[in-house]
Order: sequence, then C-alpha cells, then structure tokens
Amino acid sequence: MPGNMQLPDAKHPLKIGTRGSPLALAQAFETRRRLMSAHGMGEDACEIVVIKTTGDQVQDRPLKEIGGKGLFTKEIEEALLAGSIDIAVHSMKDMPVAQPAGLVIDCYLPREDVRDAFLSPNASSLDELSKGAVVGSSSLRRRAQLIHRRPDLKVVEFRGNVQTRLKKLDDGVAAATFLAMAGLNRLGMARLARAPIEVEVMLPAVAQGAIGIERRIDDPVAEALLATIHDPATGETLAAERAFLTELDGSCETPIAGLALHHDDGLWLRGEILRPDGSESLRGEITSSIDDGAKAGRDLARQLLGRAGTGFFSWRH
Repeated sequence: MPGNMQLPDAKHPLKIGTRGSPLALAQAFETRRRLMSAHGMGEDACEIVVIKTTGDQVQDRPLKEIGGKGLFTKEIEEALLAGSIDIAVHSMKDMPVAQPAGLVIDCYLPREDVRDAFLSPNASSLDELSKGAVVGSSSLRRRAQLIHRRPDLKVVEFRGNVQTRLKKLDDGVAAATFLAMAGLNRLGMARLARAPIEVEVMLPAVAQGAIGIERRIDDPVAEALLATIHDPATGETLAAERAFLTELDGSCETPIAGLALHHDDGLWLRGEILRPDGSESLRGEITSSIDDGAKAGRDLARQLLGRAGTGFFSWRH
C-alpha cells in the first residue's frame, strides 16, 4: 500500500458493490477472495453490498425497449460516485463502452471460458434442433447469429438470470437456449450445458467471460488494492475488443461479436457484425502487436463498416 495508507479492516471495510443475482454474487465473492489472498486481509475487511438495478427489476421487456446495457450498471455507478461503495464488480460484456466522469475500470480478473453454451432438454446440439423449434434468447447477437445459421427456427425473448432462464426451459417455453460458459463455470453448473459452442460457429460477445472492477479515479487506496489482482493478459485482449465495439457504436440494439486472443507475441482479433434480422453477417480479422490492440480494434471496425454500407444495422421488413 502506498505511503501510510492502512488496509481495510472490520471497522473500515472495503465495500464491494454488485448486482444481486447468483452469478453477480459469485463474481463479487471471487473478487473478495483474490483481494483477501493478495493482501492478507480477513473476510470481515471486505463487505459485499447488493444494489438492485433497473435491468434486474424489469424482466418483461427487451433491454433495447427500456434503455440498454447501462440499466445493469447505472445504480451501481451512482453508489460508487456517492461513496457508499468503494469498488464495483461487473460482467464486462454488460458494460457500456464509456464510464461516467470520475470512474475508471483498470482491473480485470483472469478471463473464464469465452464460449457460449447450448442448453436443451432434448437436442444435444444446435444442428439437432428440429425444423421450426422455438429457441429462447435475450441477446440480440445470439438471436441474429442463430437465425443467420438456422433461419427455420423461431426465437423468443428469454430474459432473466441463469436460474430464471433454466426454469423457463424446464417449463417448455422453448426447446433450447444459450448461456455463457463462463457464468455456468463460475456457478459450478457447467454440467447443464449440452456442449460449448466453438467460437468458429458462434463468435462471442465482446468481453464475454471477463470480470471488470470499477473504482473512483481519485481513490488511491482502491487503486493500490486492485493493482495486485489485475490480470494484464485479460486487459490486453479487452482493450482491442472494446475499441472495436466503441468504433462500431455498439449497444444492445446492434448485433456485434468480437474476440481477441494472444497469438505469436501479439494479438489476433476476430469481429462480426450482423443485420438484426440475421439476414446478413460480415466477419473480419486482424493481427497486431499487443501495444496496438486498441488501434487494431478500431481498424477492424472501420473495415467492417466500410463493407456494410448505410443502414446495415436497421431491421429489414
């Protein structure tokens, strides 16, 4: 710790803000475990603070109708700015590309499995689904990728946390759905996946599988604590992916996929944009040095936008 700064303790705990879903809590507890191990702190030196977000409270409408990804972070970031929490733990694929003034994300935990998982009570793979089968998904990316690959399928809205979606599947609302392998792994529920879907078949969401920890820019204690648990390799890949997303002006209303990997001492970034109705998909890839990852992300986005032309992200009717 810098200077004479004291570690958090039972009297003055580090307050860790999170959503209240089982997965969000698992990610917050993982963050706490890593902080405790890195700094020799007791469990009572870190307090988990659950914050209800609009995105969690409104489950009956698609995200694009109620305001987008930021609805999973707005209340948490307001608490961070107000000082009622010290750090906030986020699934990075849910994070808007820009942070509010005064906040920064410069700590990432080691990335989990980036792949999507296929879940179905009967079919063992996407290709085994019968013609016209109903598939549930709340992700515009997954919906567009699925319809592009299997235009015969019917896709219905499937919002809610992991447990809610599994119950919908059990209730027969749909014949199959998708979740992130990372979330299932963190919940100890990987066995529920019929199979992971390889990235060559379904390129994942930007930053899928990554946990980011947000703090106030002017908080040197949080900065020092988090620096010890930051995973540079994850930060390097996310710099490329999120620059790609930023250049595309990505939101929950635009089907975008992207994945960067370390490759031959540099980065290999693959990206995909789709029409929302799944009628067209454009893919590209680019390699760069690690230091030029963000530039590579912007360059790949411009290449795909140049191929797409005006109105690519508009729905066809």
